[in-house]
Formats: sequence, C-alpha cells, structure tokens
Amino acid sequence: MRFINKYLRNLAPYKVASHKVWEVDKAERKSMLKLDWNEATIPPSPNVKKRLVKLAEQDDMFSLYPSTNNVELVNLLSSYCGVPAENIQYFASSDALHEYLVRMFVSVGDPILILGPTYDNFRLTCESQGAKIYYFEYSTGFVLDERKFIDSIKHTNPSLIYICNPNNPSGNLVSKNFIEEILINFPNSLLLLDEAYYEFSGMTLANEVLKYDNLFISRTFSKAFALANFRAGYLISDSENIKQISKIRNPKNFTTFTQEAVIGALEDVQYMHDFVSEVKRSKEYFAHELSSIPGVVHTYQSHGNFVLIEFESSEIKELIFKGLADNFIYVRNLTHNEMLNNSLRITIGTQEQMKHVVNVIKSIVGE
Repeated sequence: MRFINKYLRNLAPYKVASHKVWEVDKAERKSMLKLDWNEATIPPSPNVKKRLVKLAEQDDMFSLYPSTNNVELVNLLSSYCGVPAENIQYFASSDALHEYLVRMFVSVGDPILILGPTYDNFRLTCESQGAKIYYFEYSTGFVLDERKFIDSIKHTNPSLIYICNPNNPSGNLVSKNFIEEILINFPNSLLLLDEAYYEFSGMTLANEVLKYDNLFISRTFSKAFALANFRAGYLISDSENIKQISKIRNPKNFTTFTQEAVIGALEDVQYMHDFVSEVKRSKEYFAHELSSIPGVVHTYQSHGNFVLIEFESSEIKELIFKGLADNFIYVRNLTHNEMLNNSLRITIGTQEQMKHVVNVIKSIVGE
C-alpha cells in the first residue's frame, strides 16, 4: 500500500456490469441481448463498415501513428454541433475527456459538486486527482429542488459542478434556464454538462459555450451512433478552454480506425436519427407494458435510451434481474445509491427486442 498514490488507497472502484458477451464465442453472443451499458442494440451506419474496409486495405498505414489533427473530422463535428471548429476537440472516449478535464482544471483538495445519483465513473476520476466530492441528491422521484441546489453551490463553493443531462440512470432533464442561472451566478465554478444522451433528448446547451467560458459539454459516439467499441468522445467549450486542455491531450490515442468510423457515422446522420426514432417508439411501448406487470412500482420518464424501473422490493428486483440473465438478457443492477436499491436500468433497443424482454419478464413473474 505504501507505494500507492495516497488519493487512491481507499478509492471505491466504479462498479462495472456483466460483460459476458466477451466470454462466449460469436455464435452464442448472437443469442444474448446486452441492455446493461446503454450501447446501441444495432450496428452503426453501413457507411462506417464501408470506410473501415477501405482503410484496412491500406497496408502502409498500420505501422504509422494516427493523424493528430483530423481536419475533416473536426469540420464534420463543427457542422453537426453548430459551433465553430475552434470550440471542439475530440478524445478517445468521453471518459478520457473527463480525465483530461480534471487534470487540467482541478487541483488537489478542490471541492467538486455532483448532482446525483448519476454516472459514478466521474466521481472516481475526481477522487483519483485528490479532489473532495460533495453530492447534492435529487429528491424522491428524481425531482430537483433548484433553490436547495443553488444553496448547496453557495455552501460548497465548488471548483467544478457535474450534471449529467439527461441524467443516467433516471433519464430526467435539468432545464436550460436553470443551467444558465448557474453559469451566470457562479462564473468561478466550471460546469461540466455530460450530454452523453443528447441525441435522444434533443436538448443541448452547445451554443452557450460562445457565451459562457465556464461551460464544458462532453458527448460520446457510444450511444446513438453505435460506436461504443471505438471509444470516441468530444468536448464543446470556450475556444480558450479547448486550447488549454489540448496542451495535455495525447492526440495519438484516437486511432485512425476510430477517426474513420466517426467520419463514416457523421456522413450518415440520418441513420442515427432513424435509430433514435425507433428507440423512442420502443421506449413508449416498453413503459406501457411494464405498467401492468406485478411488482413494478414506477417506470421513470426517460429522455435517454434507457428506462429506470422501480420495483416493490429488492427481492422482486433480484428475481427479475436473475431471470433475465438466465434468458441471456443482461440489464443494469443498480447498487451504488440507496435510492436505487429496488431499481433496474434497462437499455432500450428495437421494438422487436423489447417485445422479447417484456415476454421474458412476464414469464418470470408468472403472468
């Protein structure tokens, strides 16, 4: 223990979900439905594969480091986000982006305020830097008491505030007006807005980075664009912030294959929009079906590609969790916060996939 960084000695790890799909062969994997990490349940745009196949035929590129400044990629991102290229930087996943951001802008002992329960990996990133974590929790039903949250900001005087919007695992949204209120009234606190599920909610504050230099927005290609295996994310922020964080960013970590995959996806944005529409229809169907299943107390309205389901008891939750796994359907068993003890989070796929999940759940509860 004496060799370990003192900020890491008692660090609680981020709890990962089952990854059994990588423990079986390809044929068996096809019988599994992975609904625990909010990945897309379909392949990405065919344009992605087309570009990758073409790239793989170029034998002379395998021994080279990737381009460290892909102008075509940045310009496509600029067009997609509706902000100048100077306000964007890409990273090898939004998780990596968070790590660079914390390294650049957070010092040892700095207070970090997290609106939760939420994505727990960001807590880990901050604690590993020696920061002090403070939580402000949603009220029952994931209702945000805005005035109390403002009071919490005043009390903790955080260097950085983290809001996942839509929130993971609940899927609720914090309003634009309230986020702007924070940006205006606390200009010395950085606000990291995690928009990992932006495509499903349609709500963003991307344009506001031109107005507020304390706003950072992180996004990913792992969800709506179906590129989770490529580990691609990007940051939208004030141009000076982009310059500063780019000083420590390792540009070699964004592989040529990832660059080509992202370009392929951005060239066919309509494919993503069609999938998002399908997920929204599936989500509506799934929530409706769950409302009549014994033991389900509440299904939260979600603006992401997932739903949070609260059950009458932890026993019923565990029964359904195990029963789904026995049928090769893997969902997220939430245990990192007491508010979630009786809840499961289930990623939403196509309507056909969700009909299968509904039928399995009904068979488990004996309907």
